[in-house]
This record gives sequence, C-alpha cells and structure tokens, in this order.
Amino acid sequence: MTPETDRHNFSLARSQRSLILSHIAAAACVTMWGLSFVSSSVLLDVHHMGTVELYIYRFTMAYLLVLAISHKRFRSHSLRDELLFCACGVTAGSIYFIAENTALKVVSSTDVSLLTSLSPLLTVLLAGFLYNRGRFDWRILLGSAIAFIGVACVIFNSATSLEVNPLGDFLSIGAALSWAIYSLVLRRLSANYDVWYATRKTFFYGVITAIPFLFIMPGNLHNPTDFFCSYDALLNLLFLSLGASMAAYLLWAIAIKSLGAVTAGNYMYFQTPVTMIAAFFILDEKITAIGIIGCVLIIGGLWLGDWLSRRHALRAQGR
Repeated sequence: MTPETDRHNFSLARSQRSLILSHIAAAACVTMWGLSFVSSSVLLDVHHMGTVELYIYRFTMAYLLVLAISHKRFRSHSLRDELLFCACGVTAGSIYFIAENTALKVVSSTDVSLLTSLSPLLTVLLAGFLYNRGRFDWRILLGSAIAFIGVACVIFNSATSLEVNPLGDFLSIGAALSWAIYSLVLRRLSANYDVWYATRKTFFYGVITAIPFLFIMPGNLHNPTDFFCSYDALLNLLFLSLGASMAAYLLWAIAIKSLGAVTAGNYMYFQTPVTMIAAFFILDEKITAIGIIGCVLIIGGLWLGDWLSRRHALRAQGR
C-alpha cells in the first residue's frame, strides 16, 4: 500500500466520521427543539410569560454566552453578508419564535407542531425554485412526504380533532416558511464563517429586531423577578437558553454546513415524536398505536429519501 493510498483512506475515513457526527448533531438539536415545546408551554401558560418576553430572555442569555466564547471578530466580510446575517436573525429568531409562541397561545401545541414541521418540505421547494430552476429531486420529496404523513399520525395520537384557527395556523405556517428561508441563507454563509460567529450574529440580530415587538404586542412587559425568582421558571428558561438555543443552534449550523439545508432540514420531522414522548412522561399523555406508526413512518421516510438519493448518486458516478 502506497503512502498516497494511506492518505486517501485516512481522508475518506475522516470524512465519513465527520458526516456521521453531522447527522448526530442534527438529531441532537432537533431533540432539544422537540423538548422545548414543553418548556415553552410551561413558561407561557403556567408562569404567564409574554411571547416576546420569552424569546428575548431566552436568546439574550444565549447570545451573552456565545459572546463570552466568541468575541474576537465583529464585522463580517461585506455589507451584503451583514444583511444576510440580519436575515438569519429575523427568520430564525424574532419572526420565527414570536410567530410560534403566539400560535401556541391561540391553538393547540399539536397544530403548531404539525404546521411548523412543514419547514423541510418548504426548504425542498425553495431550493428547487432558487437553485434548480423548479426541478425537484423526487427521491427526497418522496421521503419527505412519507415522513410528513408520519407527523400527521403523531399529531392525531394526541388530539381527537384538530382545532381550526386561521390566525394560529397562519402564524405556524409562516414560522415554517421563515425557518426554511433561514436554512438556505445559513447554507450560503456557512462557507465563509465559522459556526460560532454565524450563531452569535443570528442571536444578536434576532434580539435586536424583536425589541420593537415588546411595545407593539400587549402583555409582554412584566417584572423580571416574577420569572427569575421561580425555580421552575428559571430551570425551563435555562434549558431553552443553554440547550435549545445556544447548543442547538451551534449543532444546527454544523449540520447545515456538512449535510446541506435539505438533508439537515428533514431531521425537523423528528421534532414531533420527541414532543409526543416528552408529553407522555411529563404531561401523562397517552401514546397509541397510531403514534407509534407515525414514528415509524417518519424514520422510514427520512431513511428512504436519503437511501434513494445516495443510490442515484452512486449510479451517476458509474459505481
């Protein structure tokens, strides 16, 4: 075996390990986001925190922690990149979470979970229109469709009927579209910036653009001691800040950079079964056969889309 072969094998093994770690990163952050529905509901419904307040407290804490670690560079390469980071802060921060938290106030969490899980399909559609001139990879689309059927099964596991509320449904779909845009913008920026810098910029612009909503939306100005002096509220807020915000966004940036917006986006389908399992242990909600079938469809759909795409790529390369 020649030295060139050894180097090639080593590089291939390192690339495969990196790919596996990226998949683990995507699964880990989506798990935390699934659990965040429970924490957010506790803070919104039990402790009566305002929707904008919850977002600002959560992401200000996360931003300060990231800033303490990554603070050597503040200016991006160009004004265009700075505007793109601002777009990340709006689409993955202020608009997304204010829309999602407000929807949780007016419709059931099952409705919100289902509709925000549309983001992978919307990412595929946007990527097809923007980069493939309207042409879509039917393999990924097929896997996504199967996974979305699984999401619907999980939703019906915990709700005998879906509550119809145009405002809540519109906000949830808007949040899903917002996240799809963020994934594509972040993919473009990740080639030139490390994950710490990109995450810090996203948090900064997310908090800045959310501040005006404090004065626009009623019920969002309370005494902070009402929340920070409560052990339960503080514990949930720390999880949302340290886990579901700082750690999860860093992991998501890694996943987007390595896997791409579409492949990483498909992991968003795992959000709903995670919420279902958490609700079983924390809220004593039942898990039925249809819920289990939904989880199988989600995992099977993700696997099928990925397997068909890899098989097609290998055939195209003549292997």
